[in-house]
Amino acid sequence: MSAAPERDRRSARDQAPPRRALPDLRLAGIAVGAWSTALGCLYVSAVHAAELAAAAALLAAGAGFVRRLGPARWLVVAVLLGSVCGATATAARLAVRDAQPLAGLVRRHASVQLELTVAGDPKLVGGTAGRPPLYLVPASASTVRTEDGRRFRLDAGVLVLADDPAWRALLPGTPVLASGRLSPPDAGDLTAAVLSASAAPDRTGRAPWVQRAAGALRSGLRRACEPLPSGPGGLLPGLVDGDTAGLDLAVADDFRATGMTHLVAVSGANVAYVLGAVLLLARWCRAGPRLAGALCTVALVGFVILARPSPSVLRAAAMGGLGLLALVSGRPRAAVPGLAATVVILILVSPALAGDPGFALSAFATAGLLLIAPRWRDALRRRRVPAGLAEALAIPAAAEVACAPVIAAISGTVSLVAVPANLVADPAVAPATVVGVAAASVSTVWPAGAAFLAWLASWPARWLVGVARIGASVPSAVVTWPGGATGGLLLALILLVGVVAARRPAVRVVAAVCAVAGVLGGVPVAVVVSGWPPTGALMVACDVGQGDSIVLPIAPGRAVVVDAGPEPAATDRCLRELRIREVSLLLISHYHADHVGGVDGVFRGRRVDEVAVGSFPDPVAGRQEVLGEAAGHHIPVVVPGLGWRWAQGPLSLTVLGPIGRVTGTDSDPNNNSLIVMAVADGVRMLLPGDAEAQEQTEVLATDGRDALRADVLKVAHHGSANQDQELLDAVHPSIALVSVGVGNPYGHPNLPMLAHLARNGARVLRTDQDGDVAAVLDRGGLATVRHGSSPGRRPP
Repeated sequence: MSAAPERDRRSARDQAPPRRALPDLRLAGIAVGAWSTALGCLYVSAVHAAELAAAAALLAAGAGFVRRLGPARWLVVAVLLGSVCGATATAARLAVRDAQPLAGLVRRHASVQLELTVAGDPKLVGGTAGRPPLYLVPASASTVRTEDGRRFRLDAGVLVLADDPAWRALLPGTPVLASGRLSPPDAGDLTAAVLSASAAPDRTGRAPWVQRAAGALRSGLRRACEPLPSGPGGLLPGLVDGDTAGLDLAVADDFRATGMTHLVAVSGANVAYVLGAVLLLARWCRAGPRLAGALCTVALVGFVILARPSPSVLRAAAMGGLGLLALVSGRPRAAVPGLAATVVILILVSPALAGDPGFALSAFATAGLLLIAPRWRDALRRRRVPAGLAEALAIPAAAEVACAPVIAAISGTVSLVAVPANLVADPAVAPATVVGVAAASVSTVWPAGAAFLAWLASWPARWLVGVARIGASVPSAVVTWPGGATGGLLLALILLVGVVAARRPAVRVVAAVCAVAGVLGGVPVAVVVSGWPPTGALMVACDVGQGDSIVLPIAPGRAVVVDAGPEPAATDRCLRELRIREVSLLLISHYHADHVGGVDGVFRGRRVDEVAVGSFPDPVAGRQEVLGEAAGHHIPVVVPGLGWRWAQGPLSLTVLGPIGRVTGTDSDPNNNSLIVMAVADGVRMLLPGDAEAQEQTEVLATDGRDALRADVLKVAHHGSANQDQELLDAVHPSIALVSVGVGNPYGHPNLPMLAHLARNGARVLRTDQDGDVAAVLDRGGLATVRHGSSPGRRPP
């Protein structure tokens, strides 16, 4: 009678996954010591780093004899030995960086000529209205020539800042001559100098064949992706080889908000996908372990060539190769000490990696896959989750949890949708990457085949773009978090406590009840309490940094936008969080870059009916950007004059200035800003652009005090001191909103001017301190709302 139950228990034991052995962490202490010490030594001198290495060596020798520490003493010794390694390697690099004569030339900001070898792909930054494109080119200097004819040989890293487009075409490994002025690098950087290049580079040779081959493959992939829509077409090269030059800015913002940015950076995951595909093909062909390992090795070398043999790619190859090593050796437990050994070796070879966010993300993600994912997978299988589904859920969740502290430390934010977004996106990453690699591989010999493969790969890429867009549109998808090491350690502690506590059934029940209560309780609260977008909003000043972008809502999903901020991402973010889908009018007060640089962000996924611009044509680059964007979307453009009126729904606009063209001032574009009075629900709101005292005085003298009286004031020119105090007294606002950037170099806003507004009864809110801020009608009275805060009541 007892045979059947015994067979059932034996069958259940056979089906359940075996209990996993503890990971081999013997080398982890050395890796932690080497990494943390190298990171700290990046910010000190070579002498101090050498002193720290000596002190760590003495402590390691002493700790080995302290038996009271018990078994923990060997962990302490391992950490200290790792510290010796990390400090010594970093001290050697610091000594090279600070060596004469280059260090003396850097301190004097000397003009020099350098013989350089390009070390990485040039990166384009800037290029907004009013600012020329700027290229950042990492390089290695071998010779320096000074103005007085002296010549020195050296071996030091240099970062080139250049605005000549010829720099963009350089392949890594290309030797060039460059002239310019030296300046010191940022703290924590092993680069010896920054060279502000004064002209185009003078090539003195060709790049190595490996780099030329990589350039040809990458160019072929970009050509194959050109017929595709901009979203997946720009994303695919990023998935394959980290080439984000063509990545659509809106897609990049969505990936950032959903914690999917790691997908467009070359990492160990890219290597693992490629090697996994090769391994599956080898097994399908019944190849033995040695032949499979050889094929994977060839694929690994080919991928390194495609993605360029840079330090970051070699790091990713090392991380991805850990799985191959464990597979071929037949010892999966060897992967964990292999990861630790890889970290130590990479830190010793290049101590600068200790401060590289990509290195941290790769290492933490790999550690999550090795240490966390198998346990979560087995826990799911014990709860009767199918093996394939358990694996698919555990891997991205473990990687996201492991990387979350690093992301929080870097960005000062935590994505609340990162884990579910990556769970949904993960099945599409591997096919897009593998098929994209195939497209790049054949692009130089079979362009038509490459275009077909790119088209196939675009379908999973479209899925990724859609997941990111939907995830980023979730309200409060990203929340602010303390940045830096403090924020990262705090989140790591919270996650660790949560993971440990969740092993207790009672804790899991409490967490589930709290989550359900939070969801159910949040629904009525969101309806009753004003949140974001704010109910009854009259004017919203978007936090776009040092610039202006003002939103005047007309109806749900529709608004007037006044100015577009300095860059598209912040403007698009603000409009998205306000749920603006239609812009009835885009009004540009003047053409400075901090008001028009983000015009592309207004058009992203939105219908714009009309564009209104001022008549003063300078700066020309800003004017061309606005008119070009309007022409590209076939939007009519009007040039409103004095007295021009516009109305839709409850909102009406009237142009009060400029009275006439103002010239000969400190800033003629500012003093020709459109000054607009907006009226909605009987509330008057004055938007003076960047008008300074000259224009303000003329408008006050012509229009009179009564015409300028307003309940809400968008303070002119980011709160600068150059204001007409009589005009401020005439406006006499109840609410003053200042759009200004954190830590800007202009001294904005002027505190005495803000104090004057406050003494006259205005409530002053600043975007640099309060984020997005709004003036709203709250139960018949004026109120203010900060992004995420409750309204602060203010009498009309």
